[in-house]
Amino acid sequence: MKGKEIFSVLRKLRVVEKSPAADFSPSLWGDRFHLFSLDNKVAEKYVEEIETLKEQTRSILMSGKTLAEKLNLFDIVERLGIACHFEKQIDDNIDPNFEAHEYNDLCISSLQFRLLRQHGYNISPKSAAPHLKSPLSKQVTHALEQSLHKGIPRVETRYFISIYEEEEFKNDVLLRFAKLDFNLLQMLHKQELSEVSRWWKDLDFVTTLPYARDRAVECYFWTVGVYAEPQYSQARVMLAKTIAIISLLDDTFDAYGTVKELEVYTDAIQRWDISQIDRLPEYMKISYKALLDLYNDYETELSKDGRSDVV
Repeated sequence: MKGKEIFSVLRKLRVVEKSPAADFSPSLWGDRFHLFSLDNKVAEKYVEEIETLKEQTRSILMSGKTLAEKLNLFDIVERLGIACHFEKQIDDNIDPNFEAHEYNDLCISSLQFRLLRQHGYNISPKSAAPHLKSPLSKQVTHALEQSLHKGIPRVETRYFISIYEEEEFKNDVLLRFAKLDFNLLQMLHKQELSEVSRWWKDLDFVTTLPYARDRAVECYFWTVGVYAEPQYSQARVMLAKTIAIISLLDDTFDAYGTVKELEVYTDAIQRWDISQIDRLPEYMKISYKALLDLYNDYETELSKDGRSDVV
């Protein structure tokens, strides 16, 4: 075995006393997100117009249509990212006895086959895509490259808005609603990201623990992929911070700490007691205190709603 291979095996076995500090690249983002502040006047204007569009959309959803038309409309509303405003109404309008395979036949969720059948094609979507007109060809190509259920919801919503805008028979009310709703939610996401970024910068791990990754923005982006809806704002911020701290601990174990140090560190974390901090080397005291402080902050914040027990 070559030297690097031997070292790799020893490192996995935790025999090597000290791993070399990982050479992670610095953050791409700098201070870009630290100073964002929500423009309340713009947000209020969006909210006011959205309320009007919401009522108009509700009327559209209630208008008399065939089952196929309703399902198609519900799917458009879902993919435009505005279905969360009408969940009960949509649920109440779907027949519980309707077979799933029938839904797949009628709904754009099975985009490749549904659209091609609608246009008279009896061949595979992949071979048909180059011969279709836009925006249909774009939808089929995208569906073949990226399954809807595997995509990041807000990314897929942004893509579908641009596609739907090209549709000949698009509904301008739905399109305007989707754009305003997307922009308003994006403002909230930016505000949350600003909070996470400032928290991370104040901890100053870039200076005190330079071996660790500086990826707070990426941690936040991951949470948006999990749940993007406005009502989960607190959860996104908390989860982003948690992932960032876990990333720090991960790098401490994988890229810096010695076996002996990590054994003590593991025991201290399992005991979850600030009095354990004196057992740790100086650099570990920094991350250990940050970890316990973060969960103390969670407990304080959630106790305002009587939910401190969920910590």
